[in-house]
Formats: sequence, C-alpha cells, structure tokens
Amino acid sequence: MVIDRLAVSALRIPFRMTFRHASAARDTTQTIWVQACSDDGTSGHGEGCPREYVTGEDLAGAQRFLEGCAGDLRRSVSDVQTLRAWVAAHAAEIDRNPAAWTAAESAVLDLLGRRAGCSVEALLGLPELQGEFRYTAVIGDSGREAFAAQLKQYLKAGFGSFKIKLSGDADRDREKITALAAAGVAASNVRADANNLWPDADSAAAALESLDFPFAALEEPLPAGDYLGLLQLCRRLRTRVILDESLLRAAQLDELGALGATCIVNLRLSKMGGLLRSLELLAALRDRGIPVIIGAHVGESSVLTRAALTVASAAGDLLLAQEGAFGTHLLQHDVADPPLMFGPGGVVSIRSAGLSRAGWGLHIVHGTQS
Repeated sequence: MVIDRLAVSALRIPFRMTFRHASAARDTTQTIWVQACSDDGTSGHGEGCPREYVTGEDLAGAQRFLEGCAGDLRRSVSDVQTLRAWVAAHAAEIDRNPAAWTAAESAVLDLLGRRAGCSVEALLGLPELQGEFRYTAVIGDSGREAFAAQLKQYLKAGFGSFKIKLSGDADRDREKITALAAAGVAASNVRADANNLWPDADSAAAALESLDFPFAALEEPLPAGDYLGLLQLCRRLRTRVILDESLLRAAQLDELGALGATCIVNLRLSKMGGLLRSLELLAALRDRGIPVIIGAHVGESSVLTRAALTVASAAGDLLLAQEGAFGTHLLQHDVADPPLMFGPGGVVSIRSAGLSRAGWGLHIVHGTQS
C-alpha cells in the first residue's frame, strides 16, 4: 500500500493585507491541506481552496469529503494509472468537491513523485519545467489611496500586465481607471474582474461604457453561466470575456455555442478538480482553439503555485496570462522555504526557484496547522 495515511486539516495563514472583491473580503487563507504519507516515511503535500461562491464548497464540507474517501484512496491508488482510474470512477463526486479533491490529488502526486525520485512532470510524461513564467499584477477592490499605492508598487517592480477588481460603484471604479491612465498603463494591458456584478448584459454594458476604458477582457461580469448574455456583451463592447465561475468542468464547453469563439477560460486547479482534470480540460480547449489564463485563488501557497506551473507549461501558445504566485508578498508566511513566488517584473524563473526533481520539488516547512 503506497498511501499509508492521509492527514486532512484546515490551513490558516494570515495575510499581510485584506484583499477585497465583489464576492468576498479576506485576510486569512481558506485552505484545505492534505499530507499523504507512505509507510517508508515519505510524505507528499497538497492544497485546495474551497470557495462557497465558486463551487459551493466550504472547509468543513471539504474535510468531510476527504475523510470519507481516504480509506478507498489508500486501498485503490498505488501509481498514476490507478490515480487516473480513481478520478474517472468518481467524477460526479469530484464535480461536487473539486477544491477538496485538488488537495488530495496534489498530495498524492507529490508523494508518488518523491517515492519515484522524479518530478510530477516526469511522472505524467510531460516535459520538465524550464524558462520563465510571467505573472499579472492583481489589485483588489481597495480604496483610492490603497489602489494607487499598490499600483505604484507593481509598476516599480516592473509589471506590465494588470487585473483589477471592479466594485460596481461608478465613482469608485472610475478612480481606478483614472489612476491607471495617469500612470500610463494602456487599456490593452488591463483585464477587469467583476465577480458576477451585473444582472444582465444591458446593465453591465451601460456601467462599463460609462468608464470609457476598453479593457483587454472582462471576467465574469454577469451571473455565472449566462452564456447568451455574455455573448451579447462581447458583441456590444467588442471585447472578450473570461469564464471563471461560468466554467467549472470540461463538459460545459459543449454549452458555450457561439461564445466559444470569443471567450477565454480562467483555469484554476481548485475550481477544476485537480491537475489531471485541468490537463484534460486544456486538451479540450486546444481542440477548440480557446485560450487560457492560469488563475489562482487569493491566498494560495507555494504548492498550488507549483502545481499551476505544470498546466501553464503544458498550455504553450494557448497561455495568455498567469495569476497568483504571491507567496509572502501576501501571506505572512508560506508552507515552503523558499516560497515559490514572483520576483521583479512578476517573473518566476525555474532556474533560480530552488526546486528539486522530486514531486513538486518544494521544501515544506509548515502545513499541518489547523
């Protein structure tokens, strides 16, 4: 039996600042943490970020799900092949608990890689990570002074791509636009995330037109799953929309219709139900020519940052942008030492990241706090 024990807990790490958007405000991680242990003393670590407003999950439900399936996982999973089989056989359960499963799967993949002495990429038959990965500066729905201060810091650090959170308050959002324009940031380098603010395409279009700022793309301006409304908004504003809460699993791609020709998918591992399902979605998106942003939940640690790099690398020319990799820029401490996080210019360099070739390659120093 490769998996001798699965330890499941909540991981709570305070933020250095409060992060706000239209759906939530948080100052602490909301993370489910899994340690997968084998009887030879090897351990793998994984995390998932349950979000009530994205997948309907909370920490308590995630923990119950994982504790309920731990025994079957121990008995059934011994390698990548049996892990894939488990995922396929429990697709409906993972659909209901995607973030919880992400924590378990990422821990098991780390464990299998460490036991085999190879990276997760090698374990899955993928090319090893190489080169640099460049991240987007994400600014929450903060007040004018805080927004300006964060923007100044990002510009000083050399970021060229931005994503801002809209509030729906016209004056407040116009202040953000004014600050961006004053700093010389082109609209073509800015994405706006509305977190499902407006009830329909007409009200969203009116609000966005009043800002007079042609964003590069709009993320989730309407209620999740309103594909027809999103298509109408795309055509009226002549822009692209980013699907986040509106696309939780690969089967939904068949429902997009004409929107598939003008949308972008925000692919977050916790939302999709782990790495294996994210790679399957990526293959389906490639068949349809739909580009991706590799997204992140606020408060992810180095483990999910590392797992997302696997998908970003596999995305190749479909990849438009990456989000996350905040590490201790946002968290008071990380689970890994050194933390895997962006440096100057928003860049993560694989050469200087200090990763080993086993599992996720991270040196975990913290992670069982509950």
